[in-house]
Amino acid sequence: MSTDEFAVDRTSRGLWAWRERLHDPALTLMLIVQGLVIFVGAPIAAIGYPGSRIAMELLLLIFAFLIIVVSRGTVTTIIAIFAMVATLTGAFLTVFVPSPSTVLLAHAGTITGAIVVAYVVGRAVFAPGVITPHRVLGAIVLYLNFGLLCTSAYRLIWDLVPNSFGGIPAGVTSIQASGTILYFSFVVLTTVGFGDVVPVHPFARGLANFEGILGQLYPATLLARLITLELEGRRR
Repeated sequence: MSTDEFAVDRTSRGLWAWRERLHDPALTLMLIVQGLVIFVGAPIAAIGYPGSRIAMELLLLIFAFLIIVVSRGTVTTIIAIFAMVATLTGAFLTVFVPSPSTVLLAHAGTITGAIVVAYVVGRAVFAPGVITPHRVLGAIVLYLNFGLLCTSAYRLIWDLVPNSFGGIPAGVTSIQASGTILYFSFVVLTTVGFGDVVPVHPFARGLANFEGILGQLYPATLLARLITLELEGRRR
């Protein structure tokens, strides 16, 4: 092996070891970023606070980086990078040169990214082995991620079919609508059902039904799976 090849191989092994060390802690960091998006970013976006769009995009960029850290396969890493680039490009172009194609590009990136999160975090959480606190927090990431995925889908419906949700005032900005729709998504996921925002379009109603059902089934399924993994780990 030449000196250059040895250096490249050593760098590659160093990067892989770095990603392995950050793999489980990244699950906890993902939960923190999700919490900032849901409990801080969405409210300030809904009231139209200046700079809320930049703050949300920055949080999404950090989250996308953590997805890349958690993803171990080359294909999933490439898809995660594509989702990050598509989301940021679409959001940037929507601000300066808005058009239906830029909006669809941004939505395609966020939906793809959420699907990648479901895959890579699901593999990390439900893989055989010791159940660590990071993995338990990763299970919460997976739960919240489904609410964010549905938020992106609701947002796409809102953009394609105006007035598809009741309770969102006419004339709100794009970022304000996003904050309100995110709030609606988690009201549905947790089946709280305040009724201040309601789906009107049939596709929005169907998605809301599906989200509410999964929101009830996931905690019970999660608990059963984690207990099974913990018992299997103790037998070894």
